[in-house]
Amino acid sequence: MNAVGYTSPPHEDPVLRRRARLARLASLGQRLGYLAFAVSIAVFAFGMSTGFTDGVATSLVVLLVAGSFVLAPAIVLHHAVRAADHEDRGGSGH
Repeated sequence: MNAVGYTSPPHEDPVLRRRARLARLASLGQRLGYLAFAVSIAVFAFGMSTGFTDGVATSLVVLLVAGSFVLAPAIVLHHAVRAADHEDRGGSGH
């Protein structure tokens, strides 16, 4: 089984290969988005301890916007890949 839970190698089926690539992309997007949020927390703590300058405020805005811009589609893509995998396995319901 690979990261998405496939039992057959994704190189055998182009759909599974593409799904695996999209799963990796979603994972990378989630890591980058959460990293941006984590760094923004550190920048905020730095700003609170040293004084909120324009540079700190600008950095916070950029990190939060970039994190949201990357994380939101990555989460949606992650759920889409999981739903497609669940559907292929014959899953029903939610």
